Amino acid sequence: MADQLKNIYTKEKLLAVAAAISKQDTHFNVKIFLHSVFDASWEQRELKDRMHHIAATLHENLHGNYKKQIHTLLKIAPQFSGFEYMFFPDFVEQFGLDDEETSLMALEEFTKTSSAEFAIRPFIVRNQEKTLARLQQWATHSHHAVRRCASESCRPRLPWAMALPALKKDPSPILPILSALYNDESEYVRRSVANNLNDISKDHPDIMLDIIAQWVGLSEHIDKVCKHASRSLLKKGNPRALSLFNFSKNIDNIIVENFRIHDNSVKIGEATSFSCIIRSSHTKSQKIRIEYAVDYVKKNGTTSRKIFVLTEKIFQPQTEYSIVRKIALHNMTTRTHYPGTHTVTLVLNGINVTSGQFSLL
Repeated sequence: MADQLKNIYTKEKLLAVAAAISKQDTHFNVKIFLHSVFDASWEQRELKDRMHHIAATLHENLHGNYKKQIHTLLKIAPQFSGFEYMFFPDFVEQFGLDDEETSLMALEEFTKTSSAEFAIRPFIVRNQEKTLARLQQWATHSHHAVRRCASESCRPRLPWAMALPALKKDPSPILPILSALYNDESEYVRRSVANNLNDISKDHPDIMLDIIAQWVGLSEHIDKVCKHASRSLLKKGNPRALSLFNFSKNIDNIIVENFRIHDNSVKIGEATSFSCIIRSSHTKSQKIRIEYAVDYVKKNGTTSRKIFVLTEKIFQPQTEYSIVRKIALHNMTTRTHYPGTHTVTLVLNGINVTSGQFSLL
């Protein structure tokens, strides 16, 4: 995916940016800028390196000091919206750490049309109290992208981002920001809150579950926040998480029959599938979370488990359900497959119920 995304920086797009800058900065030379961006190393650069390189080249070619350069970029940034223009926040991250006030003001604007959650993290590391105080202000901002950035920026485990070891160790400074946003009118913002809480759950499950226990049941969209925030704990079969969402503690009356993997061996790039029948012999209805786990063989011969949610059902008394699921085994950017014996396990309410194996060739 990154290989495809890196090609998003076309000459046409950067020419448009350069032309807009030249209208604000008469010293800015469009040809020199473009020549410097698309240098001899451009083709070898990956996505993030290209973004950093564009920001650095802007810094080299813009007239004046950092404040003046930011003033120029703020004038033209609203014309350019999308992921590819994250070099504006990256400019701040690279060159603005010593001017915190100007930089946070700029990130507040840049995040409206791109996204500033990566760029703000060095400021959190450098001055956590002051930066989180600014994020707390952003949590009441009129623009949904700024409110979302307030939550997303301080995620303890934000993928592909600078680590925040202090917040990973003690997430309590984050919680007032999340409390201001969990009932936000924007689903975009609420989903960020859920992702932040899911991050917290990986190091401090009880802290996260204490919060969820206060919120669950307040409204339908808040319940969605709680559910998404709890996804890692639910996949681990955490008893308290399961209980908060009313999944049955006792599945003795749930019977699995005819669990079968349809291919004993399959080649990388192909697919297999499994099926079974799940039947309830209980006299009362039960809420059941149905998942399956695949123990994928890694390059070194060990295995790594990945859990997939199939469905959640209210099992009515004396009823049965048929399950059929395809397992694709082609290589992806997020997973490379290796030959060996793979195990597929059916999981009900966090409990491993039955399993089978197939050989990947």
